Amino acid sequence: MRAASRPASAREGRSLARTRARRRETARPRWLDVGASPARGRASRASADAGASDTLDAGGTAVKKTSLLVIGATGTLGRQVVRRALDEGYDVRCLVRPRLNPADFLRDWGATTVSADLTKPEMLPPAFVGVHTVIDCSTARPEEDSYAIDWEAKVATIQTAAAMGIARYVFFSIDQCDKHREVPLMNMKYAVEEYLKVSGMDFTVLRLCGFMQPLIAGYAVPVLEEQPLWGTDDDTRTAYLDTQDVAKMTLAAVRRDEAANKVLTLAGPKSYSVREVIALCEKLGGAEAKVQKVPVGLLKFTRAFTRFFQWSSAASDRLAFAEILASGIKFDADMTETYKILGMSEDEVTTLEQYLEEYFSKILKKLKEVGGESRQRDFYL
Repeated sequence: MRAASRPASAREGRSLARTRARRRETARPRWLDVGASPARGRASRASADAGASDTLDAGGTAVKKTSLLVIGATGTLGRQVVRRALDEGYDVRCLVRPRLNPADFLRDWGATTVSADLTKPEMLPPAFVGVHTVIDCSTARPEEDSYAIDWEAKVATIQTAAAMGIARYVFFSIDQCDKHREVPLMNMKYAVEEYLKVSGMDFTVLRLCGFMQPLIAGYAVPVLEEQPLWGTDDDTRTAYLDTQDVAKMTLAAVRRDEAANKVLTLAGPKSYSVREVIALCEKLGGAEAKVQKVPVGLLKFTRAFTRFFQWSSAASDRLAFAEILASGIKFDADMTETYKILGMSEDEVTTLEQYLEEYFSKILKKLKEVGGESRQRDFYL
């Protein structure tokens, strides 16, 4: 009786949500089912002689090997990839989402931009014309539908790239995504990896452990501002990398044939727990952190609770990822073989100590010059 008395619009809303869920479940590819694996065997690849300067696209037109398309070029990693590629002499095209504020800084650097919505496959083909290599840095923003961006749009992008004769596709994934497929985002990342392997294109998958940049807003700034910060009571360790070093490794993978058709994990020189990161910020900032700990058990309970509600499913997915990040595992990898493949060495990579020391030295010097205290939260290197 209570349900019958509800407004028709509410019933229609629930019906629409259920219909959408059934449609997605029906269309759910087997790659997203835990335990599934793609059929072995690969279609013929687009390939070129290692010494050739160009290759041919789907229309038979010569395409320079220096032509790149960067997807997600305005993001934290994407902009570093664009900057590095331009510095190394590549012709860079950036696929950016339609926006009121255009990405003028990319054009100022020397790149060209193409506007397209990743969730609308019909908009994608023009961006791929005359491109040799695609570097896909895109991922869903917190307010966006992760399934639509990190799975459906990825499938459409890979299909378009293969149809347009793209020679190499570089995709960024997450370390250990194959071991934690119960987490929706990690499951989608692994599914895209497997889908890419059978696309017919040469590929390089770069699994990332963690970026240094978010540590500034998460830990360094709160220490300077004497504001509370969040921590967990776990022993999870992460080998953070500066996004500039990730960009350097990415371009090394693009130009080296040894990185073709490989899944490589990129890790920093040393792994750190949250407690160690906070202690390092305290030491360099000369202040004591006000840490508010979140028990891992609370994350698990909150995730289980939010699963009961349609409106909180996205929150539940993010809590699942947070739960893994706070589960005591180690996001790290032996980089010895990877450095050989990329033609690099550990000496070329910034350590977390160096990164944070540079940040704190610049900020403290600035504060000394102005004779005041910082209340800014947007200091980034």
